[in-house]
Amino acid sequence: MTKRIFVFGMLIGLGAIFIDLLLSYTPDSALNQTARYYAERTATDLGAANIVAAVIVTYRGLDTLGEVTVLFLTAAILVMVLYRDHGIGINKIPNRFLPPTGEMLGTGSRLLVPLILLMGVYLFANGHLTPGGGFQGGAIIASAVLLLLLTNPNQTFNLQLFSLTESISGIGFVVIGVLGMFFAGGFLDNRIFPIGQLGELFSAGAIPVIYTLIGLKVGAEFSSILVHLSEEKEES
Repeated sequence: MTKRIFVFGMLIGLGAIFIDLLLSYTPDSALNQTARYYAERTATDLGAANIVAAVIVTYRGLDTLGEVTVLFLTAAILVMVLYRDHGIGINKIPNRFLPPTGEMLGTGSRLLVPLILLMGVYLFANGHLTPGGGFQGGAIIASAVLLLLLTNPNQTFNLQLFSLTESISGIGFVVIGVLGMFFAGGFLDNRIFPIGQLGELFSAGAIPVIYTLIGLKVGAEFSSILVHLSEEKEES
């Protein structure tokens, strides 16, 4: 009872704080100096029509590198925990005694998975032009793997391919960042490639390449996590 009262009091306190913030909030009448620079200079300096993409990949590139590193560490820790606690060998395929997938679900997944993959690729390949990007595109690609697992639990995947894709994408991301230090203005500077014509697919320098690498890396990491979780559930 005491625990419930404490939790309820905490919720009331947090609610009061957020209500006070909401009532006292006044939007800025103008952009601050940093935001104004991004709004005015992104298209000219980087050739990216999507300002958010330019901020994430170039202006805030080190932070993005940290985020993909966290995803890699999460996947690695999950795999190590499963191997330690459940004894799943690297090349061992768990015994699966699950009923076969219905024809309707199987056919539907085969039709939808290519479209989902195409949508994911579109999002990170056009992230410099429209809302989207590597993280969103990678998550959508992983959702195709999730759909296959849901409709056919007996589905097997090449985990080594996921690992290879993740590794190559991560190394490529860092290599492009280092090249920016030598051939442009700094780490992850997208101007190692021509910025092209604003609004065209082949524009914004290296941003489309960076977003493609991020999309593949995130997609491979999330897919690997889903597959390992599925195998762990079947073993337990």
